[in-house]
Amino acid sequence: MTEKSRLISQSSRIVPYLVVAAAPLCWAGNVVLARGVADLIPPIGLAFWRWTLAFLILLPFAWRHARRDYPAAAASWQILFLLSFFGITCFNAMLYMAVHTTPAINAALIQSAMPAFIILVSLLLFREKATAIQILGTILCMFGAGLVVLRGDLDALMNLSPARGDVLMIIAVIFYAIYSVLLRRKPAIHPLSLLVYIFGIGALLLLPFYLWEHYHTGPVPLTPNALLSIGYVAVFPGLIAYFCWNYGVATIGPNRTGLFINLVPVFAAILAIGWLGETLAVFHVAGMAAIFGGIALFNRRSAMRKDARSDETTQT
Repeated sequence: MTEKSRLISQSSRIVPYLVVAAAPLCWAGNVVLARGVADLIPPIGLAFWRWTLAFLILLPFAWRHARRDYPAAAASWQILFLLSFFGITCFNAMLYMAVHTTPAINAALIQSAMPAFIILVSLLLFREKATAIQILGTILCMFGAGLVVLRGDLDALMNLSPARGDVLMIIAVIFYAIYSVLLRRKPAIHPLSLLVYIFGIGALLLLPFYLWEHYHTGPVPLTPNALLSIGYVAVFPGLIAYFCWNYGVATIGPNRTGLFINLVPVFAAILAIGWLGETLAVFHVAGMAAIFGGIALFNRRSAMRKDARSDETTQT
């Protein structure tokens, strides 16, 4: 193999991980924004208009593929319904409801546990087992995420008290873990077709809850801040993040992809430093080092070979 071929081969192996890393970056902004507009936009309204707008933006680009893939999509309507229900309707609505009633430290810490839930769901649904190295990498990532959200003060963990929002975040994380694992059963259709179908079905499933909220709470305000917020969550945490996440699950598997959710609190800290003028503290560096170390440990060659064999077994 020539030097040029070797570099190209290495780059092709790195690209999926860079693509997946874009998803938690977008989701970090989603959590920060949702917390910031909690008093401005009702949670179901934010979720409904996020996915409705994402669907409308994507539809012109996906129409040709979605029309061609309709027979395959119709034949697999059950899995599309489940993907929409767990990954679009339930996860996002509960996340937006959770940030109304729980501190950001609780929500971030609970969300960082998603890789463990993905491994558990993989075990329950497909009998896919994780290696000891993968489990150790997951624990290291969760420890690093905890350092970031706890600001290096582990004693703060003792002061966390369960709240309604904590319960909603736990349920939301479980639902998204189910979505991530079920992606391996998605129909053989174009990625744009998959997104436009699950976005549309997810928004439709949110509609009755949105109408109920609209009647009892009031409409979403048509202010510039509200419209810009909806536009952001539709394009970045919606379109871009879901495309990157789905690509990651398809190329490197649900377990390795799920590990990247631990980057959400890291990116959130970086965004806070950039936007709020906060300084980089020792616990930021320590937490990021632990998370990146956990990702590297999880993706050791031996673990990757084990995971690849597991994927082949569950897909036959």
